[in-house]
Amino acid sequence: MPNEQEGGHKMVSKTATTKIEPAKGKLGIMVVGLGAVATTMIAGVEAVRSGLAKPIGSLTQMGTIRLGKRTDNNSPLIKSFVPLAELNDVVFTGWDIFEDNVYESAAHAKVLEKEILEQLKPYLETIKPLPAVFDQYYVKRLHGTHVKKGKNKRDLAEQVRADIQAFKKTVDRVVMIWCGSTEIFIEATAVHQSLEAFERGLETDDIGIAPSQIYAYAALSEGVPFANGAPNLTVDIPAMIELAKKNAAPICGKDFKTGQTFMKTVLAPAFKARLLGVSGWYSTNILGNRDGEVLDDPESFKTKEESKLGSLEYIFQPELYPDLYKDIYHKVRINYYPPRGDNKEGWDNIDIFGWLGYPMQIKVDFLCRDSILAAPIALDLCLFLDLAKRTPSLRNIGIQEWLSFYLKSPQTAPGLYPEHDLFIQSMKLKNTLRHIMGESLITHLGLEYYD
Repeated sequence: MPNEQEGGHKMVSKTATTKIEPAKGKLGIMVVGLGAVATTMIAGVEAVRSGLAKPIGSLTQMGTIRLGKRTDNNSPLIKSFVPLAELNDVVFTGWDIFEDNVYESAAHAKVLEKEILEQLKPYLETIKPLPAVFDQYYVKRLHGTHVKKGKNKRDLAEQVRADIQAFKKTVDRVVMIWCGSTEIFIEATAVHQSLEAFERGLETDDIGIAPSQIYAYAALSEGVPFANGAPNLTVDIPAMIELAKKNAAPICGKDFKTGQTFMKTVLAPAFKARLLGVSGWYSTNILGNRDGEVLDDPESFKTKEESKLGSLEYIFQPELYPDLYKDIYHKVRINYYPPRGDNKEGWDNIDIFGWLGYPMQIKVDFLCRDSILAAPIALDLCLFLDLAKRTPSLRNIGIQEWLSFYLKSPQTAPGLYPEHDLFIQSMKLKNTLRHIMGESLITHLGLEYYD
């Protein structure tokens, strides 16, 4: 395998990469929801392919991975170390509840400037959405006009499978990613506990089966890896884990880790590492895009709130550090504010305490661009899930915990607590890549330099 590396150091893998199937031919990415995030990702990939921009924020495109000792000076690009699909081989399609093509949808989202959109217009106009599975019961604030009709949820799932089968004829491999809206809060019930129960629920239109679950079921039934960019209950149920393993279709956690939660998973590990206490963490957001409008509905907000609240408890481990974190007050708010558009503001007030209990405060005001942060995450998840599908040691295990790095709600084996610390997640991801390529894992012990 050809290798591109920093510093001109030749890299020789210890294990032949033939164990991992090569990324030959076209990779088809099927996107559910061609809104702000999806169109920003698609337009961004085309801008990079056209030489108009750099893939900033993408680990698969710009990240390096250290191999061996620090003194070996061997840090190739990740995309040169593992056999990832090339951006020139990526083909996009998708579903949406509105008929706008990707150019029209991107223009409506107002994330990207008109100048670059006009340069990409000929390509973006060619991607037209397929009719989507939609039910307003699960997303109260949207009114879909470009939707599938069927006699029951089983029929709708079969229509999505037919879409996948048709697309498969035009490409060599397929992955699917949910970039749609946040659905109402759903708790797992009997229908989610086994594949058999789930398939019965499709026949009977069980209310616990939301559209995102229909897409996931269709994808996994076709052996297609599935990523979930929203906090919906989708693949994190026994039925989908069973189906993922059965059909060697990798899955991972949910909800892109972009703005405020990204900052939490950076700051909280620092406080814990230095044993600084936290008495309160207040987070509020203002957001004006379609996501903000959807989250203005209390039932959809409940789904997002559960995802955003989870990280701190797992990072701080209050049961191990009761004097520091047992009584933390954690509050999250999201406010729909149309003038802000896609440029979200995430504001945090953190009340901490240090030596002898003396109080201090930290305030963070992150004026971020939601879709700009999410687009490279979506791309990386697709490329890494495709890699997992081609890797014998990964494709049959179902849950890809090593992709927790990208997600607010990492998915783990049942009964295993998730790692939310961004730095632990980064080490987990890179060590997984080293492992599948037969390279030594990096522990950062460093004692070998002092023998």
